[in-house]
Amino acid sequence: MNMRLFDKKTYVQRRAKLCRDVNDGIILLPGNNEMPMNYTDNTYPFRQDSTFLYFFGIPKPGLFGIIDTDNGESYLFGDDPTIDEIVWTGPQESVHSFQERIGANNSFSFKKLKDFISKAKASNRKIHVIPPYREEHRKNIASAMEISDADIQKFISRELIEGVVKQRIIKSDEELKEIERAVNISGEMHKAAMKMTRAGIKEQLIVSKLLEISTSYGGFYSFPPIVTKHGETLHNHYYGNLLEKGDLLLCDAGAETDMGYAGDLTRTFPVDHTFTQIQKDVYTIILNAHNAAVKALKPGIAFKEVHLLACLTLSEGLKEMGLMKGNMNDAVEAGAHAMFFQCGLGHLMGLDVHDMENLGEEFVGYEPGMEKSKQFGLKSLRLGRKLKPGYVLTVEPGLYFIPSLIDLWKAENKFSDYLNYDEIEKFRNFGGMRVEEDFVITENESNLLGEEVPKTINEIENYINC
Repeated sequence: MNMRLFDKKTYVQRRAKLCRDVNDGIILLPGNNEMPMNYTDNTYPFRQDSTFLYFFGIPKPGLFGIIDTDNGESYLFGDDPTIDEIVWTGPQESVHSFQERIGANNSFSFKKLKDFISKAKASNRKIHVIPPYREEHRKNIASAMEISDADIQKFISRELIEGVVKQRIIKSDEELKEIERAVNISGEMHKAAMKMTRAGIKEQLIVSKLLEISTSYGGFYSFPPIVTKHGETLHNHYYGNLLEKGDLLLCDAGAETDMGYAGDLTRTFPVDHTFTQIQKDVYTIILNAHNAAVKALKPGIAFKEVHLLACLTLSEGLKEMGLMKGNMNDAVEAGAHAMFFQCGLGHLMGLDVHDMENLGEEFVGYEPGMEKSKQFGLKSLRLGRKLKPGYVLTVEPGLYFIPSLIDLWKAENKFSDYLNYDEIEKFRNFGGMRVEEDFVITENESNLLGEEVPKTINEIENYINC
């Protein structure tokens, strides 16, 4: 089995850094197992746990990693396939071979995991785990530690979480190359979607093309694609609609490389291959917000400030169109703009398309002392912290006209000082639009990741029609 991994030195250095941040006890890092769809031998496509992947690098099920912070050593636990399994899978690389490839100190069969942890407990050593997000993690950890599932909470380590975030949030040059590879594959997916979109086909035909492209590079989707004529639904995974004249197609899709790194792009384009004037007007507002946000990206600025700048730019554009009124600074502070923009401007990206969210937004997206808002719209901002060189993130402004929300707020006469409901009603069936690109924060500003994908009105129309 030929698996692409970083150089052995990379994994050794990562684990050594973690030992310096978590300098007492042992760290348990369970890998993922196969997940059955409907019976044991029919599984979903395998995806390794990202934290295990970062420190141990092996995209193979049935593994468990331990890092001893006292002596800096690391251990890999897993079982080689039996002959019965080899009959079905073919020859597989041994656990010992993997251990050598990633520079771990030793490897053992899975049955020795419990004894290893038992000895650590007998010596009153501290045991660190990160929050388990899968039932299998809870069961494996509980079994290995000989505790109940409920008792795992006692071992969830803030020290470990912060150590993992501290490392993974800053992308190395070798990671950036892999992320850029994912972004470029994602761009190829989007350009193909633009070219094949036309009236008379279903969304699912486009989705199948995205899968073809992402898998042709050895990877998969970085998340289930959102390909829909109903862009007002933020995460719409229904693909059965027939595209018709006058529709807009929102395509939010990304590729994941065979090493697990993600891309995430969004484009919205006309099924007729030419935007109508009203579609141009709305899209121009979104592009203005996008450009303002990108221009503001630099080390030291809180991403929450960038988000609010985008919200203000969107609101000012909507006011010019007559959908909003009054003082737009006050409107954004009150949250009136969330009639049209109900989500956050972007998120961190890396080994996860929403990087490290399983560790908790309070550790990943926000800093100590930075309280997350409870305001509708702003509470969905996944990233609020100050930006630093090496952060990789998305910028994704949009405008969404959601009939249910229009009806609710109109009935309550909510934010009537800022919202012109008579004009908003005219957009009830407009849908939603957004645009998204991926950036890395540099020493002084930000750089776009990947090759340019048609984004402006002229670029999109020219590309589709050429």
